[in-house]
Amino acid sequence: MSATVTIVLIVVVLLVLAAIVLGVRAMRRRKLQQTFGPEYDRVVADTGNRTEAERELHERTKRHAQLELRPLSGESRAKYATAWEEVQIRFVDNPKEAVSTADELVTALIAERGYPTGDYDERLANLSVEHAATLEHYRSAHEISRRSRNDEAETEDLRQALVHYRALFADLLGENPVAHASTPASRPAADDSISDDAPARTVTDTEDTATEPGVARSRPDATSR
Repeated sequence: MSATVTIVLIVVVLLVLAAIVLGVRAMRRRKLQQTFGPEYDRVVADTGNRTEAERELHERTKRHAQLELRPLSGESRAKYATAWEEVQIRFVDNPKEAVSTADELVTALIAERGYPTGDYDERLANLSVEHAATLEHYRSAHEISRRSRNDEAETEDLRQALVHYRALFADLLGENPVAHASTPASRPAADDSISDDAPARTVTDTEDTATEPGVARSRPDATSR
């Protein structure tokens, strides 16, 4: 075999190996994008380096695999759904307290599912593997909750926080915690007599939380629970 043929064969083998490596890398990237969704782009933007971002996401996947996650029993789901409805009812009279309770309830649900709850950033990283679709809701709710503790949040902000919390809450619960009720907003100051008979549409977790046209403005009665 001539030296020329040998060189050509070596080049061909190297090209094939390079194609395989690039193919494997592309498959891993697609898998990460499918798993993490918008979180993939967020981590890439935060790190400023796609390779570093993908390394971070791979590490999250490894840590997540070591967690002992637990499914909820039917009794636990019912307990949390009832607790969430109580939070929504409380919002009518005390929005700030309701949002604080919602934060505590979400944290309790995260813990019961088996996720560590000590560090907020670590909590986000762990949740991102299976709950990336609702993670931005959690970030928004957490930020509004922080502002609320500093008396920097308006009632409408608090209402949005409750909607955001509910998105992650439902994702962790595996079902809509209030399938037949809407997230309440505080009663208008000028008129406390809004009829409970006004139709209200349930807000889905995929709706735009900036406007939330389906959030009921009236105070729910016992029939909404």
